Amino acid sequence: MRILGISAFYHDSAAALVEDGRIVAAAQEERFTRRKHDPRFPAAAARYCLEAAGCGLEGIDHVAFYEKPFLKFERLLETYFALAPKGFGSFRRAMPLWIKDKLFQKSMLRDAVRQLPGGGRWNGSLLFTEHHQSHAASAFFPSPFDSAAVLTMDGVGEWCTTSLGHGEGNRLEIIKEIHFPHSLGLLYSAFTYYTGFKVNSGEYKLMGLAPYGEPRFAQAIFDNLIDLRADGSFQLDQRYFDYAAGLTMTSPAFDALFGGPPRRPEQQLTQREMDLAASIQAVTEEVVLRLARHARSVTGERALCLAGGVALNCVANGKLHRAGIFDDIWVQPAAGDAGGALGAALAGWYQFGGQPRRVAGGDAMQGAYLGPHYAEADIVARLAAAGARFDCLEPDLVTATTADALAEGKAVGWMQGRMEFGPRALGNRSILGDPRSPTMQRLLNLKVKYRESFRPFAPSVLREDVADWFEFDDDSPYMLMVGDVVAQRRHGMTEDQQALFGIDKLNVARSEIPAVTHIDYSARIQTVHRETNPRYWALLSSFKQRTGCPLLVNTSFNVRGEPIVATPEDAFGCFMGTEIERLVIGNCILRKEAQDPALAHDYKARFDLD
Repeated sequence: MRILGISAFYHDSAAALVEDGRIVAAAQEERFTRRKHDPRFPAAAARYCLEAAGCGLEGIDHVAFYEKPFLKFERLLETYFALAPKGFGSFRRAMPLWIKDKLFQKSMLRDAVRQLPGGGRWNGSLLFTEHHQSHAASAFFPSPFDSAAVLTMDGVGEWCTTSLGHGEGNRLEIIKEIHFPHSLGLLYSAFTYYTGFKVNSGEYKLMGLAPYGEPRFAQAIFDNLIDLRADGSFQLDQRYFDYAAGLTMTSPAFDALFGGPPRRPEQQLTQREMDLAASIQAVTEEVVLRLARHARSVTGERALCLAGGVALNCVANGKLHRAGIFDDIWVQPAAGDAGGALGAALAGWYQFGGQPRRVAGGDAMQGAYLGPHYAEADIVARLAAAGARFDCLEPDLVTATTADALAEGKAVGWMQGRMEFGPRALGNRSILGDPRSPTMQRLLNLKVKYRESFRPFAPSVLREDVADWFEFDDDSPYMLMVGDVVAQRRHGMTEDQQALFGIDKLNVARSEIPAVTHIDYSARIQTVHRETNPRYWALLSSFKQRTGCPLLVNTSFNVRGEPIVATPEDAFGCFMGTEIERLVIGNCILRKEAQDPALAHDYKARFDLD
């Protein structure tokens, strides 16, 4: 039996295909359309999934959608009527779209699906799962646990914003829910908006900014914005927000509480924004810890699964890991709405279909390497057509040559194998660098990624060496856990350095691996495993042989506002538009100095800023 999962029409649309319980393929639409967070029906991603399964739509038994549109419409109507006349402006804007399109989403979906290859011969059925059921299914069913507690936390689905569930075998029961407008995700997004970043995109920037500040507003948040109970349940005082009825995230009362209007996008950051980031991060961590303790108490489980956009907060995940509430924690790597496509497909297989579930060591995500890949002959043909100049080497020589370039301090674009599913590049669509370099972070931020200088970078580290470098000795293959650099590899700060203004501290080398050490000595860790990515593991091993360091800087292969590269042409375009010095695609190596200068172009302004 084959089930095609779809998430669409809000942000980060995606498709995923499950065949007899096995995840065959999954990808976000943005990678194909080159439109960041593309919300449209994922036609290109769905076509890829069908190709990966070797069938047309006629070979699909069910198409599963990740939420129930009528329940969402019910929530919108009830919210508008409850807050009338305040919500009339947003009501007037939203209703024409709902009446024109979204009320008829079932027929729209059926029509869109039938446009896929083989759609004219499709006799399958449409299934609809609730939004948080999709998140919970994406968290539990691919996890390595026979049974587990399941927490989902995001902005909002239909009504639910937070859920506690219990998974066992092929059963997944939702035990408790918190409903809109009370939402941890929307609370965090309100601060994202207020500090001048884009909602549903800039939340990770807020998380990265937090270590530069002090949580001096945390008590004000607890006293005024959120009524947090011992079990992690909460209510938000809606006087401070405008998302339920208005057209912005926060209200004038919010501005008054925190000392002024929201920061404008691209305006210079001040200590206030840094302290606000630190404060909402501290509050989020406390909510997550209380929810987790309650989940352990209610379910009695020793393992926890996480999904929903809040589960991408790797700092909170790291704190939860260190708290020891659960023995094991597994986070869905595509925890946001894109992962809902996979959750819907898995819910179709296990919950609608009642099929048995078997856990056989490790998770079922295959390292999240579920997207397209390119054969060597195809790579060569595509690069030649693009005008690239390159050498094709034997695999071992590719590894050695790349490790040499990295040890020399060069920035390397690295495209190998299947594309990652989820927001993180995990060594197949990555820009790599030497973590020992005190200038690498600044170089990558300002001259390669064209993004804010304060943004931290993550280390990829050989799993067998992780405990030698970090206060962390566990699997973190999806870059969703934060741990601190071990004390013996840190560098202390002088009094003068301690006195520097927040972001000025960025230029102080804090450890033996300054390019991946945030100003609080933390790092967002990706452990690399020989079993799931042997080529990337071999590159790290080769770099270790040359330098004694089993780590690399790993950031996504894109610039600010651009989706992660998907094709060899995407990678070559990014290479020629930035200061990346080497590009490695399959067994092909490209040197910047060997390229035709006429192919260089202004890449910085090509994409809308996120």
